[in-house]
Amino acid sequence: MTQDILALAGDFPTLSREAWLALVDKALKGAPFEKKMVTKTHEGFSIQPLYTRADWPSTGDPSGFPGVMPFTRGGTAAGAVLHGWDVRQEHAHPDPAAANAQILTDLERGASSVTLRFDAAGRAGFDSDDAEAADLAGVEGMMIASLDDLDTALAGVFLDGAVVGLQAGAAFEPAAALLAALWARRQIAPAAALGAFNADPLGTLAATGSLPMSATRALSRLGALAAHTARSYPQATAVMVDGAPYHDGGANEVQTLAAVLSTGVAYLRAMEAAGLGIDEAAAQMVFSLPLDADIFLGVAKLRAARRLWARVLEASGASEPSRAMRLHATTARRVLTRRDPWVNMLRGTVSCFAGAVGGADSIAVAPFDAALGVATDFSRRIARNVQVILLEECNLGRVNDPAGGSWYVETLTDRLAREAWSAFQGLEAEGGMVAALESGALAGRIAATWDDRRKAIAKRKDPLTGVSEFPNLAEAPVATAPVDLAALRQAATTRLSAARWDGVAPGDFAAAIEAVGTGATLGALARALGDGAALRVPAVVPHVLAEDFEALRDASDDWLAAHGQRPKIFLANLGPVAQHTARATFAKNFFEAGGIEAVAGAGFDEAADCVAAWRDSGAKVAILCSSDGLYETKAEDMARALKAAGVSRLYLAGAPGERRALYDAAGVDAYIQAGSDVLGVLGDLHAHLGLAVEGSAR
Repeated sequence: MTQDILALAGDFPTLSREAWLALVDKALKGAPFEKKMVTKTHEGFSIQPLYTRADWPSTGDPSGFPGVMPFTRGGTAAGAVLHGWDVRQEHAHPDPAAANAQILTDLERGASSVTLRFDAAGRAGFDSDDAEAADLAGVEGMMIASLDDLDTALAGVFLDGAVVGLQAGAAFEPAAALLAALWARRQIAPAAALGAFNADPLGTLAATGSLPMSATRALSRLGALAAHTARSYPQATAVMVDGAPYHDGGANEVQTLAAVLSTGVAYLRAMEAAGLGIDEAAAQMVFSLPLDADIFLGVAKLRAARRLWARVLEASGASEPSRAMRLHATTARRVLTRRDPWVNMLRGTVSCFAGAVGGADSIAVAPFDAALGVATDFSRRIARNVQVILLEECNLGRVNDPAGGSWYVETLTDRLAREAWSAFQGLEAEGGMVAALESGALAGRIAATWDDRRKAIAKRKDPLTGVSEFPNLAEAPVATAPVDLAALRQAATTRLSAARWDGVAPGDFAAAIEAVGTGATLGALARALGDGAALRVPAVVPHVLAEDFEALRDASDDWLAAHGQRPKIFLANLGPVAQHTARATFAKNFFEAGGIEAVAGAGFDEAADCVAAWRDSGAKVAILCSSDGLYETKAEDMARALKAAGVSRLYLAGAPGERRALYDAAGVDAYIQAGSDVLGVLGDLHAHLGLAVEGSAR
């Protein structure tokens, strides 16, 4: 019996790249290939429209196999195939009791681990009732200052069954002591305790520009914490290297990876100084990388990170199994919008997909309302179920490194790894991460990158759906979880003052755990474990991509509240619908991205009718919208009539070409088209109409 073998595409001739390029050139009709077909990234990469086997070696694949050097394809041979990835949920409700209800719900309905974000007071090393932290208590995190507070937040949580991660900023050691003391209170065997203390003092220094101790002291305390963790809690980790402080500041992916590598090296040295061997030190580290809405770049970023860290550890003398990076992925905060926040569901889905395909060990998807305030039950449910669906219904973890072998992804991974390694070497040549932060050099480079990205956003080269593109001025506000901060602060003051600790200040982590058991608070431990030498450096200022457009929308909302209506622009549409619709639609989206309501007029043939409709609209400004052909016959007369009637600023939708001088003379003040500086035009119009723009929300 014979079996026919189906040869896909076997009857078609093999085409060369040159033949394909010839067809493309024909389709472009003389337009430049580089301009029309090649995409430039903020890393300086040119993304080609087509990748072939010529772009990646077909033999001796440099990415290797999962679970072995260079670990590009995964830290373990099986990846997420056997057990999936760790579905993590971050919690930041100020009230520990309310947070506990949310934590239990998440763990019961799909999450497998949680992260507790301490409030701004706790992250700075203050108790919730400290006078120096009066405006920080309950801000962007949980009010946890004592063992009882943490016990309340984690009531009913099996601490030997679910990993509890901490985000405690500069107070990483006091927060770790609270969790370790809770393990002791709950009688969790040290060998069974699950947790991630997530000490990252350099990340805190980058994000805030300050530490309540010297960098030397902070690294020494990190090393001591890691040494104690390695000896006492074999299933816990002490250190996290977080890329978010740099990424949130506007860094591109090369800069983010370089900062992460340099930080990791600084932490390795600190742990070795504390007595840990290189393999032991590597085992204490987890890396966290934020992911934007670019799937391919996100996948390549995670793959490149594993390859780079394996190279660092190889050079440091670590054994091959110890070189596998433990990798956590999160939704990048900079992509989340306050306007049309429903779109954030899609952004979270994209980042989760990239994290899963890129081989992250754990993933946290941000709730869609995270940029607005405290997440609701509904938004947390959606964030949680995004992961559950991708994991259990889409079976996304069933294939290990599904992007492996893709000529595009492999090429992008390689380029990203090489450029990041070079940038990392540059940081090390400057003296390492501490020196780069203290000098402000890193913050300056990231700020320059943000300026370039900001210009691309302003011109909508980097579009933001629901914000700079397709805005909805009539959208209903999204309610977040209600929080009475004043009541929570008063309750915390009463709770802490009733049990104010007056014991002996601990000198090391073991003593700190014991002190917590006798009533020591986070603030007391922070004072005792620091060295009193506050450090100040230029911060990596955080940004969100939508901040400039959202500032314009905020100003529009203020105008609406003060005047009962939004600022308006009249769409002076010329001729029949078929002639003006395209540019009228473009103009409406253009101006409403800045909160300027577009009032559409009918297709006008006579200037008098257009002027009358403009007067009825209540707008002070107007824009001519039609085809180039009708502009030639009607634009000048319409412009003169509108300006004579009192239009204070007149725009024209489209490029004026050779007729610009004529249109200018008729009264057209400005032109909008694809590639215009949308933000600049809108900001100028806001100033013209008298709207006050306070700046970004952050």
